[in-house]
Amino acid sequence: MRSVVELAQELIRRSSRGGVDDYGPVLDVLEDWLTTRELPHRRLRDADGVVVGLLAEVSGDRPGPWWTLDACVDTAPYGDTTRWSFHPTSGQERDGWLLGRGAADSKLAAAMFCHLAAHLAPRAREFAGGLAVLLDVDEHTGNFGGARAYLADPHVARPAGVIIGYPGMDEVVVGGRGLWRATIAVHAPSGHSGASRSVTGAISRAARLVHLLDTAELPGPDASGFPLGPKLTVTAFHGGEGFSVTPDRVDINVDVRTTPSFGASDAESLVRKAVAELDAELPVPTPTAIAEVAAWPAFRLDEGEQPAAALLSAARESGLGIRAKTAGPSNIGNLLAGHGIPATAGFGVPYEGLHGIDERASLAELPTVYAVHERAVLRLLGLR
Repeated sequence: MRSVVELAQELIRRSSRGGVDDYGPVLDVLEDWLTTRELPHRRLRDADGVVVGLLAEVSGDRPGPWWTLDACVDTAPYGDTTRWSFHPTSGQERDGWLLGRGAADSKLAAAMFCHLAAHLAPRAREFAGGLAVLLDVDEHTGNFGGARAYLADPHVARPAGVIIGYPGMDEVVVGGRGLWRATIAVHAPSGHSGASRSVTGAISRAARLVHLLDTAELPGPDASGFPLGPKLTVTAFHGGEGFSVTPDRVDINVDVRTTPSFGASDAESLVRKAVAELDAELPVPTPTAIAEVAAWPAFRLDEGEQPAAALLSAARESGLGIRAKTAGPSNIGNLLAGHGIPATAGFGVPYEGLHGIDERASLAELPTVYAVHERAVLRLLGLR
């Protein structure tokens, strides 16, 4: 495990905050490592030609399904660095913990998956299909540029399933709510705040819309067995400046988490109903405008469906009391579900400070986590 930790340390020491840093240095570390071990790999580029990830591939001698291990190597921002007890790019080991931003999410998993591919490469003649390791960036921006480039690459074998290397040792995420996101532009005539004529400005209209959205009736968990109900949240509210002007526009963001029985079209209908009620109650010359930003489906795998079955079985055979979980937050599994590709997320080492202060990953459990993933991959490749 020493080599896994050393690679992870080198990755942590290259700052790769999503949408902030140049991803070149962290990808260079990985590319050098893969090249030294003669693992076939390629750069993934987005539509503008920007490198958004690396893909390492171990191909079997016979046709068969391909399976993918995915770990992002960009990270969340640092936040207030004065509150950290070590530098976010520390990469040090302390009291059994690997320290630094990305230690938990997900540079340690990236290092582990690279080592798994290198370990299995000499056995490629024994299996059909193949194993891919996706090392993507542009994930923490929410754009998922690396994953999108992977799915769009015509030279890449379509995966039969993906195991995503998020941290946490108690559960394997086998499903998640989907989402429908939109921006809403609320208009009104502008005016002077001190004028004798009273004006219902865009802020007042937008506040009324927020109330209508917050009180909109949503269904509970559906009859299909999906364990979570939908959820609507207003996540941003922007408009106005100064003190003397009543603004003519406010923009709000709406995030609706969807389920199999309450999908994107239902979310859009609910929001449009609230907007129509606002425009009827407080009419203005310019109607309220809705612009969809993103829509991903909810997904949920059966525990007997691959790759969930292999990962859960491998963990339980190791004596771990692991459970399958359907998550409230979305993850890259939703993007994959939209392409008909089953995915799991989670099952990594315990962690603290994820996306927060003093992010760290526990190293004591790394050998067990590595062994579980190795056993799962061997089973998927028909080697167990």
